[in-house]
Amino acid sequence: MLGKTYLTKQASLLMKFARTTSDSELSAKLISKAADLKSQADPLPDRDQGPAAPDVSPYKQPGS
Repeated sequence: MLGKTYLTKQASLLMKFARTTSDSELSAKLISKAADLKSQADPLPDRDQGPAAPDVSPYKQPGS
């Protein structure tokens, strides 16, 4: 699964390309694809909220 940051960055790049092209049909397609990517990114969490690795504890000190 692609992350929110990746999808948002890709959508931003597509919008940048859409603004620079003089082809209105291509621009419309790029904007449409950017909107699709943005709609995929919106419901995702802002960052990885998965569980910590089993050997990681915030309470243990290294070497103890």
